[in-house]
Formats: sequence, C-alpha cells, structure tokens
Amino acid sequence: MIYDSEKGDFSIALTGDTMLSRRLAPFTEERYLAIKEILDGSDAAFTNLEGTVRSPSDGTQDPTEGTPMTIQPELLEDLKWIGVNMVSTANNHVTDFGQDGLLASLAHVEAAGLVHSGSGAHLTAAQKPGYLDTPGGRVALISANSFFKPWNRASTHGPDLKGRPGVNIIGFDETYTLPGDAFDQLVQIDQGLGFDRERLRRSQGFFSKAEIGGASASKLTFLGKNFVGGDKYAVDTKANEADMAGNLRWINEARRQADWVVFSLHCHAFGGRGGDKAENGADMEELADFARDIAHRAIDAGVDIVVCHGPHISLGVEIHAGKPIFYSLGNFIFQNDTVTSVPVESFGRFGLGHDATPADFLDARSDDGKKGFGAHANYWHSIFSVCRFAGGTLDAVELYPLDLGYQLPRSQRGRPVIAKGDMAEKVLRRTQALSEFYGTKIETKDGVGTIKL
Repeated sequence: MIYDSEKGDFSIALTGDTMLSRRLAPFTEERYLAIKEILDGSDAAFTNLEGTVRSPSDGTQDPTEGTPMTIQPELLEDLKWIGVNMVSTANNHVTDFGQDGLLASLAHVEAAGLVHSGSGAHLTAAQKPGYLDTPGGRVALISANSFFKPWNRASTHGPDLKGRPGVNIIGFDETYTLPGDAFDQLVQIDQGLGFDRERLRRSQGFFSKAEIGGASASKLTFLGKNFVGGDKYAVDTKANEADMAGNLRWINEARRQADWVVFSLHCHAFGGRGGDKAENGADMEELADFARDIAHRAIDAGVDIVVCHGPHISLGVEIHAGKPIFYSLGNFIFQNDTVTSVPVESFGRFGLGHDATPADFLDARSDDGKKGFGAHANYWHSIFSVCRFAGGTLDAVELYPLDLGYQLPRSQRGRPVIAKGDMAEKVLRRTQALSEFYGTKIETKDGVGTIKL
C-alpha cells in the first residue's frame, strides 16, 4: 500500500442550511466549540451556503418574497474557521442579486478556497463537480436545486450566444388527480371561463405545445397545472428527465475521478405524508416523491452520500443500497433575520415606506414574532451528521442534535450549539420517527444518534 487513501477509511461531516450574516469565531461556549472540533476532525465538512456572498457593489437585488440573503465575503473565513471546506451554491438565494451577484458570489467563494458546486457562468460550470483532496481520498461534490425561477437556470452555450450564468436545476412536473365528478367540474370551469379558447388562440402564436397545454377526456391543463381524472385525490411528482440526464452524466464523471462522491439537492417541495395534520411548514414530514427518486437514482449511478436541504427543518434518513440519504438536516447557521439591507419591494409588501429600516421589515413579516420561522421551534432544532467509512464501506452514521436558540432575540439566535438533555432527546426522537418510514433504525446514547451498518 502506497497511499493512506487506499485503505478506504474516510469521514465526512454534513450540515444543513447556512444563512450567515454574523461572525462565528468570537464565541467560546463549550457546546459550540464541540461542533468545530467534530468538523475539524472529519476529512471533509459540507454545508449548503444559502445566500449571495457579496460586497455592497456586487449585483442588483431581484424582487423576492423571501430574505434577500447577503453574506459578507469576510464571513467565509469564519465558516472555514468552524471547519467547513465544501459548500453547495445550488439554492434559491444564490441568485437574490441577479447574475452579476451570482458570479461575484462564486468569485468570493473561490478566493476563500472553499470547494463548491451547483452554479456557474454556464450550465457545464454549474453541473460539474467540485473536488476536495483529503487524507481519506479525493471527494467530488455535485449540487443541484429544484426550487427556482425560470431565469435562475444556467444554460448551455448556443451557436451564437454564450451560456447564461445560473444554477444547476433539476426541475419537476406535478400531476394532480381528481375523482371523476371533481374533474368534470374543473372541465366545466375551464370552458366557462374561456381558458379552452385562450389555449386555441395561443396555439396560433409563438408557443410550443408543451407551453400551451391541452384538454382531453381524462387530462386538462388548468392555470398552468396538469390535472387528470382518477379514483381519488392525489399529487404525483416526477423529475425532469433532461435535467436528470445532465446530472447523471456528471455523476458518472465524478465516480471515475474521485474516491468519494457526494450529491447535494436543494428542495422546498413537500410530500403528502404528515400534510393532513401539519398546521405549518415546520410540521411537515417528508420531501416530495421526486426528491426520493432523484436520491435513489443518484446512488444507483455511483454516489456515496445524498444530502438534501431547503425546507429548514430536519427530516428522515434512509439507507439505500448501503448508502445514506439525508432528506434534510435542517438549519446549521440560521441568521437570515439579521440582514442589514432589504429591497424596496419587500418594504412595500407590508405597507412600509422609504423611511422603514430592515428591523421594521423583519418585525412586519413575522407579525412581531407570531408567525414565520421565529414562531416555530422545529426551525431552530436540527441535526448534523458524521458519516464514517471503513475499508470503502459505510461503517456508521452519527447524528448530533443542534439547538439554535429558539425564542431568543434575533441578535443572539441562529448560531448552533450541540443540544443536551430533554432538547437532545426531542430532536433525536423526531429524526427516529421520520426515519422509520424508510426502515432506518436509529439508536440513541448520551445525546447522540447512531445508525449502525
């Protein structure tokens, strides 16, 4: 044996969403520094870098219903300080300040020396892996996003125009099934409102058949959604095959170029399980079916780990073909309510004038803390994981519960510490319960969850 990496021994720490607006390095709580010790002790450490890394002159804000997430470039040094060395830039906030903001963000990430993937100056740059060399072998990271605006999608070079900067997108189609009577009523509404005649007129314009949609005895495109008749109400989702083909091609490339392959998926779409009783997004229990299909196909194509993020809550863990799938780790660093600048449209959404401040906006959108992220505990209790491989095979998955300061002032909350006592048990019980659906058994001891293989 020449190299240590030939042993097939490797460890990687996986964290969820990082929305970073404040320093990390000044703090010294024991349960906080324990996170740094675990990340530093792993060969690789991943997070979803959810925001645009920018100086004040970088990019122009797009209108948004969410947080215009600016990450100051110097904060990347703090992210490295805590141990992170691999980031996904495939999410909906990397485009908050347009294409110029995205390109500036990538320049700042590269200047900081962080391995990244998921967005770029064109589609190939967005889809191709980022590579990290570690003592345990070379790691490839491929990152994709399924929550986007059409103009956020990176494009390929054309015969006379260069590709568009953007994100590696895996889109998906939704089909809504309605029982017979409900479907017939929808057809009547479609015809009564003249949408059928509007489709006819559009068919004479510059639109493709897919853009126009259609109607038949059992299928109907209504307000841009696809409906079919059936026996019961249902929602089915399916990943875009062209997008999948592009990502599978680069997974195949990564498998041949690296010892370890990680696939990252940003997803906001929930499935039906738990939706009948959830009163808000914090109580949902699973991602949409297409996300699970993407994860399985990625592993079948050669990926070692799939890590999903986006819903800002922790979800279940599945072991597929001996490889782990984390359907969401929740928030790692959640400082989206201490941003210092807000687009004028965001103020206007809540009737605020030009004399309003960012804190005015944040108070208005949360109704002074009575709704939104600050009102629900599950957004502030999450997990991070360490996956350990031995001899080339997954040996153990460790799950560490996190406390991000629920109900503390916004100036304090959002920085993780390892949860202890009743809080740790509560967080791990949620992960246990949501993982049982996938047949995953999690043991807990001394405030840490473990999946033994």
